[in-house]
Order: sequence, then C-alpha cells, then structure tokens
Amino acid sequence: MSVWMILCIVLCAILCVSIYFNCKHAMIILAFQEKIEESLDILDEKYNSISTILEKPVFFDSLEIREVIRDISTSRDAILYIANNLCSIEQNIDSEEVHDFEL
Repeated sequence: MSVWMILCIVLCAILCVSIYFNCKHAMIILAFQEKIEESLDILDEKYNSISTILEKPVFFDSLEIREVIRDISTSRDAILYIANNLCSIEQNIDSEEVHDFEL
C-alpha cells in the first residue's frame, strides 16, 4: 500500500465522522428551531389573551386588584419582550445567511 492510499483512507474516515456529526448537529438545530417557533406561537396566544383581559374595565377598586392588574400588565410586556428577542435572533440569522449568499 502506498502512502497516498493510506492518506485517502484516513481522510475518508475523517470525512465520514465529520458528516455524521454535521448531520447530528443539524437535526438538533432544526428541532430547536421548531421548538422556538412553537413557543412563539404560544407566547402570541397568551399575549393576545392577556391584552383582552386588560382591556376589560374593573369595577372593584382595591389595592390588591390594582397590583394584580399591574402584574398582569408587566407579564404581558415581558411576553412581548421575550417574543421580540427570539424573533430578532431568528431575523439576524436569516439576514446573515442572505448576506453570505450575496458575497
């Protein structure tokens, strides 16, 4: 066996290992992206639900009720903040991919 044959066998083995791990990590990334999209859908539903609740007038004016409404409003804002952050990460990744293709 020549040196070139041994080198080709070693490189093919390394290539196979690399392809295996690339596919494995690609599947993990795709599953993660799917879970993020599902989470964004849930956050959108909850945001809309909380917004409709906050639009209803409150007839009982006590300190506890005001605190609960303030907490609900803060929670709604937190949901919107989280959803916007997750979307901005996805948009940054998409714009980087488009930029890479333009080069």
